[in-house]
Amino acid sequence: MEVCYQLPVLPLDRPVPKHVLSRRGAISFSSSSSLFGAPDPRQLSQRRGAISYDSSDQTALYIRMLGTCVVFKQLFARDVRVRSQVGFEPERRSSHPYLCIDFRTLHTRLGCGSTSASYDPERRVHRLLSFQRYLHSSRLLRGVPQQIPLHILDEDYTGQARCMLEKVGNWNFDIFLFDRLTNGNSLITLTFHLLNQYGLVELFQLDMVKLWRFLVMVQEDYHSDNPYHNAVHAADVTQAMYCYLREPMLAKSLTSKDILLGLLAAATHDLDHPGVNQPFLIKTDHYLATLYRNTSVLENHHWKSAVGLLRETGLFSHLPAEDRLNMERDLGSLILATDISRQNDYLSRFRLHLDQENLCMSTASHRHFVLQMALKCADICNPCRPWELSKQWSEKVTEEFFQQGDIEKKHKLEVSPLCDREMNTVGNIQIGFMTYVAEPLFAEWARFCDTRLSQTMLGHMGLNKASWGGLQQEPAPVSEEAEPSTACADTGDAATAPSDGSTATTAGGTSSKEIPQGSRES
Repeated sequence: MEVCYQLPVLPLDRPVPKHVLSRRGAISFSSSSSLFGAPDPRQLSQRRGAISYDSSDQTALYIRMLGTCVVFKQLFARDVRVRSQVGFEPERRSSHPYLCIDFRTLHTRLGCGSTSASYDPERRVHRLLSFQRYLHSSRLLRGVPQQIPLHILDEDYTGQARCMLEKVGNWNFDIFLFDRLTNGNSLITLTFHLLNQYGLVELFQLDMVKLWRFLVMVQEDYHSDNPYHNAVHAADVTQAMYCYLREPMLAKSLTSKDILLGLLAAATHDLDHPGVNQPFLIKTDHYLATLYRNTSVLENHHWKSAVGLLRETGLFSHLPAEDRLNMERDLGSLILATDISRQNDYLSRFRLHLDQENLCMSTASHRHFVLQMALKCADICNPCRPWELSKQWSEKVTEEFFQQGDIEKKHKLEVSPLCDREMNTVGNIQIGFMTYVAEPLFAEWARFCDTRLSQTMLGHMGLNKASWGGLQQEPAPVSEEAEPSTACADTGDAATAPSDGSTATTAGGTSSKEIPQGSRES
């Protein structure tokens, strides 16, 4: 039950009391405290994320401000410490004790020599937060404003961004330009637009406030300082997924539920990605690798994180319990299909179906399998984009590889394949990826959907592969005035300065990412 009350707006020149403010505009207080009275220190010590509660009562009342509208909702302890009834646990912020550990901040803790006793209280405060929200919260506690403010309830998209959305089905859609036009909110704006365009908001009776809050939280949980696995990549995959959903073979067969799942899976498929790969998590004994038994570690984390946000926002709370669980399971099945280590399994199944011509789009299981293949294609479609877009993505993903390699070198770990910037270049990595991963997948997709889009993608990939080959053959120009210590070590140094502003590792510097907890570093 939700009741909305209109409160008077405070004058702009009048400061808001500090205890009224908390993360993302949320006001939290105990049911035993007054609305605008001074907070009880005992209650503040029990704060968890955006929720505070009286430990003797364990019943909280929280307020979330939406412009001038304030939503009151009763929240019980069982909702805070939710446990699944079917043996399934979403990726809640309190599920695992080390969610607060972040790759980019751990090195400062290791080097400062502080005792665990002085840090434990802070860790207990932040255990409900994901990697990305931990950063936001820690900045807030330190009094450091966020670098990119997120306007949650801004005016509807207008101008150039709206013009771009009219052509969102074009394969040459420039997601980088769209992200700039939307002030860094490309994932929120694009996903909301597509859900509206399909009429899914009205059809599934989705609450607009809950939907917007869900999309905002999804975008927040992508790490903006990842060169590649960030919210812009998620928006790009969502736009590609939309292009595939419009293909005749899919458009005439998919149900509204299939479309909703496909778009949500695309938007959340890399949620809370730490910027390192699965082998890195395994060899550093990261708790996620242990939790998921070294199997689809990142994909399981993305899925459970997405389910956690769905339950936290209550986006599907109005649906029957069985329907909600089915939606969560199907969402997980789609996200797990993006595990690149299982590429050959899915590709072999797809090829077998095509050889036997037994794909029946009227069968729910077959439609779901086609959605899995579509999401796999959308996830790695960068080589199939026009060169101007494909080149930027190639440089970003390679820089993320190299940053991981820099961490491994610094902590004397074995450098993962393709992650050594001194041994690899953007070109040779991309040519190998196209040859052994992208081309076989998109060739089979073209067999299934022999359309203009499929041929366009194959054509772009061929041209991009040739372009990288040409760049590999060109000698790298070295300035005569450059000192030997600053000369490029390889022809891939263009990737060490990514266009998204992430910090690359230099010969004597440190990477913007650091090693996680549980390392085997001696």
